[in-house]
Amino acid sequence: MAQTLVVIAIAAGFVAILFGLAWRKYRGQRVIVCPENQLAAGVVVDARHAAVSSLKGAAELRLASCSRWPEKRDCGQPCLSQIAAFPEDCLVRNIVSRWYEGKACVFCGRAFGAIEWTAAGPALLQANRVAVEWNQIPAEKLPETLATAQPVCAACYLANKMVREHPELVADRSANAAPPAVPR
Repeated sequence: MAQTLVVIAIAAGFVAILFGLAWRKYRGQRVIVCPENQLAAGVVVDARHAAVSSLKGAAELRLASCSRWPEKRDCGQPCLSQIAAFPEDCLVRNIVSRWYEGKACVFCGRAFGAIEWTAAGPALLQANRVAVEWNQIPAEKLPETLATAQPVCAACYLANKMVREHPELVADRSANAAPPAVPR
């Protein structure tokens, strides 16, 4: 009886590891080129379905969402071949990480290292000179936005956001700042 429980526990652990690896591989927002119009589209794979089906053999991919839905909801999902062939290359997080590599913040000049995804994330300065967090850019707009944007570190983004949203709470202590008015 004890041996049977050990075997079951080992098998369950093995299945859980395989499920977790497949789920991790297919989760997250992705950018693909829509085969129909040759434009970028943001998609999300049904990671749970891919993980469950991978336990029976090869993962069966299907979309959970697409930026072209609901209009094109009934497409044959031929874009899935791009994800199957290069699952890591079309993942938004990886695209963004590669974009920041070798760059420095446009404001403070600090070089970007590995992006820490659990902390305050980096931002980008769009062509219209508005800074936004990278995850505020819709996936289907990410390639064109990154082509014209400049990198902004999290510290500079948060400081600029504070100045923009709450100027009454900000004190400018730079050398060029006007001296405070002296009450009489």
